[in-house]
Amino acid sequence: MDNLFKALNDPTRREILTLLKKKDLTAGEIADAFNITKPSISHHLDILRQADLVSSEKKGQFVLYSINTTMLDDLITFILKLKK
Repeated sequence: MDNLFKALNDPTRREILTLLKKKDLTAGEIADAFNITKPSISHHLDILRQADLVSSEKKGQFVLYSINTTMLDDLITFILKLKK
């Protein structure tokens, strides 16, 4: 769960998740939405993958990223259990 909190702690990564909530995107499409370098976007995507918040699938010469809400469901369940 530490990787999850680390991933969600950064505003750029949260914005990437917001973009991926709308539709699956390539790294290039994600990078186009930001004013940062493509290697920086790759770093953010790697952290999101380590936290299981995004998954990736090779499509020809591109890698398509999609949001994985399972970890978010687990986090919500954890937080709700703390509240009880």
